[in-house]
Amino acid sequence: MTSPFHRLCRTTLAAGFVLGMASAAFAVGDSNDDTNPPPKTQTTKTCTGGKVWDKQKKECVTPKKNSFNDDDLYKFAREFAYAGQYENAIAVLNLAHNQNDPRVLNYLGYANRKAGRMELGMSYYRKALQADENYILARSYMGMALVEQGDIQGARVQLVEIRDRGGENTWAYRALLQSLNGYRTY
Repeated sequence: MTSPFHRLCRTTLAAGFVLGMASAAFAVGDSNDDTNPPPKTQTTKTCTGGKVWDKQKKECVTPKKNSFNDDDLYKFAREFAYAGQYENAIAVLNLAHNQNDPRVLNYLGYANRKAGRMELGMSYYRKALQADENYILARSYMGMALVEQGDIQGARVQLVEIRDRGGENTWAYRALLQSLNGYRTY
């Protein structure tokens, strides 16, 4: 027979385990963490020529300024950027109503950098960080650009900034750390 004390201990341990697992799942799937690469959707699986997937129409459409909200445009642009379709990403980002959104500025930086326009990309990263100094994804991409330019110390500064802003357990931190060949000399 189990004593009330043992039942309480088992219940407490089980509740702690469930809460711990829920917290871990939330951290991995946190909707505010846009540092993980985006999932592929019909936009890059099916659509061509810079078209995006319209869920309501269930077809590929040419994006227009008033046909999607900024969040949708941002998601399309991220997907294009990760698929190596940098010019499509830039075209979609240019449709966003809020051109000062740090997410828009960051991906304009990323797409331009990857398209070979390093200085333009860096200027967008700086603007993104002026808009939100805690935007760790912009810090990560800027750090990777600094590594590409040979400024290892500057990249390490961004790594420390990401860590100090609570981003050590994010893709943004790990990706920049990998760009630095895993060295955490800070």
